[in-house]
Amino acid sequence: MASERECFDLSGPLHLTYVDWDNAYHRKSVAASLVQGVYVLEKDRQERREGPDALALPWWAFFHFKLFCSLVDDVDSSIFGAIYEFKPPSSMCNDTLHRSPRYVIAFRGTITKADSVSRDIKLGIHFVRNGLHQTSRAEIAIQAVRNMVATVGASNIWLAGHSLGSAMAMLTGKTMAKTGIFIESFLFNPPYVSAPIERIKDKKLKHGLRFAGSVVTAGLAIAMKDKQKKSLSFDPFAALSAWVPSLFVNPSDHICSEYVGYFEHRRKMEEIGAGNIEKLATQTSLNCLLMGVLGKESDEPLHLIPSASLTVNHTPSKDFKEAHGIHQWWKPDLRLESKLYRY
Repeated sequence: MASERECFDLSGPLHLTYVDWDNAYHRKSVAASLVQGVYVLEKDRQERREGPDALALPWWAFFHFKLFCSLVDDVDSSIFGAIYEFKPPSSMCNDTLHRSPRYVIAFRGTITKADSVSRDIKLGIHFVRNGLHQTSRAEIAIQAVRNMVATVGASNIWLAGHSLGSAMAMLTGKTMAKTGIFIESFLFNPPYVSAPIERIKDKKLKHGLRFAGSVVTAGLAIAMKDKQKKSLSFDPFAALSAWVPSLFVNPSDHICSEYVGYFEHRRKMEEIGAGNIEKLATQTSLNCLLMGVLGKESDEPLHLIPSASLTVNHTPSKDFKEAHGIHQWWKPDLRLESKLYRY
């Protein structure tokens, strides 16, 4: 039995009958709907829903997209991503079509069904350990993005993802950005690996903990670079700063809410004249540095990025499931706050 959340006619953005591609809300809603399409595509596969029984098609067809191809995991054969092609009818009259993508590469998050949950959870553990890039699913995703960029150009592509899929989209986006290729990205509820400092209500205590963490992290970063004789003049983190992905977070979602504090703390450190300390602290985690002190190799944290357009949904959520869900992002009348952070 399909859930209401899988049926576009019951839970999709039916109110969005006209897409203004210059409108941030419209762009966000379309990207979120396409990500939901990947979730339902995999649910269709698991439930063996085919033909008129399949539910995925309306999630992209409503916005005149076609399924170009599915991205399939080589371990469990689950559909974890999709490439959509925008094919508006020739009769469509829309002055903003030049702002639309030609292709969207979207990635789903974890599905708690027996067919895919084991693989999804293992990938989540890889993410926490900064090893998502070493997985075969990541290799498939990165190669798919590279192929599309080589074929149609980065300016014609969007990346989109939710939760674990958001981490996959961030990984592919960062990988391309390191080569000077910047792809417009929509990252919904992106996971952030950290102690839940943002949940502390006392603002002074929260700022004090973040300040202390920055000082310790920056100090260790300097010591490690000196020990390893690395140059402080070249900043690989700054090289990524031209890539400005759009992050969408909910403060009631502890999986992604730390991004609010991550960027706001950086701004506050600059205001009090401690920007140089934070520039060192912001590009690595204390855990990675401690591993380095112990002589153990640790890859760079995927979740740390120099620049972002951060949108926070302050609309009250009834529970964690709603706060972390993809459906919130196309609802009308949301209480949103957006800020641009540049490194």
